[in-house]
Amino acid sequence: MLPPTTPTGPLRVSLAIPLYNEELIVPELLARLNAVLDTVPGGPHEIVIVDDGSRDRTLTMLTAAAAVTGSRLVVVSLSRNFGHQVALTAALDHTSGDVVVAMDGDLQDSPEAIPTFLEYYAQGYDVVYAQRVMRKEAWYLRLSYFLFYRLILRLSDIRLPVDAGDFGLMSRRVVDILRRTREHHRYLRGLRTWVGFRQIGVNVERSARYAGDSKYGTLKLLRLAADGIFSFSIVPLRAAAAAGFLAIVAASLYAVYAIYVRVVLDRSPAGFTATILVVTFLAGINLLFMGVIGEYVGRVYEEVKSRPPYIVSSVTRGPTEPHPAPASSDRRPE
Repeated sequence: MLPPTTPTGPLRVSLAIPLYNEELIVPELLARLNAVLDTVPGGPHEIVIVDDGSRDRTLTMLTAAAAVTGSRLVVVSLSRNFGHQVALTAALDHTSGDVVVAMDGDLQDSPEAIPTFLEYYAQGYDVVYAQRVMRKEAWYLRLSYFLFYRLILRLSDIRLPVDAGDFGLMSRRVVDILRRTREHHRYLRGLRTWVGFRQIGVNVERSARYAGDSKYGTLKLLRLAADGIFSFSIVPLRAAAAAGFLAIVAASLYAVYAIYVRVVLDRSPAGFTATILVVTFLAGINLLFMGVIGEYVGRVYEEVKSRPPYIVSSVTRGPTEPHPAPASSDRRPE
């Protein structure tokens, strides 16, 4: 069982959730989150939901729910849509609990797994992340996720866990470190691993979306995958150098062959079509790796501008739940 207190007081749990155009899900989401937190000892607990520039009634519904007497809900409204990872960052920034559970708001991440995360936290783990099993998406999406996680594991400089999304628990000291990392192209599940400390994965069944359509289209998924690869690997740059080296070796071998044919066989090598193909191929390779280098340079450019990752329009809190000061980094269960 999880001890209800820490060395400095009752254990407080914060949930960090980004939402974008999810009016169909808000009532069920809040009902299930509150039902789970009601079973967790300690408190007061809080639910921090960031509205990422929704154009439907999501913000209105959240604000009304936060106005209910005794609500533990904190609603952070961003000035526009900044993207899922940035919105989740904003949610983490506004949490104050001893532990923080990050999750998506489409209920594919099951809130009922939170007590299990807390049990592992009581055993001394700073990070308890969900490893997705029995996914309910289409087969081609499952295959894409499977291949991507194993690809980035091979490419990354750190050992990123496979099949692990953003859903998971983090201790206050982990969240404090993440709050100090302000890079714009964020891959939070990778940053969470990069922080270190004791981490463990827990198998959690990946549910189907409760309602509505996914806001992560193909292009956004590819962008997230690129952020993960370019943030945690320089293998693409090394691949450019390797491709250049192989091109030099191939050109050198062909030069030796041309000299041999001319000097020994007394004839010139033929093959105008082959020459055109080789030139076109090498030009394509050159442009490809210029694009790769451009991705890294573009990310440096974004960081140099030093713009804030997001802008808050408003923050709404429950009327009877005073906002506690952020917990210190060393608060853990006794």
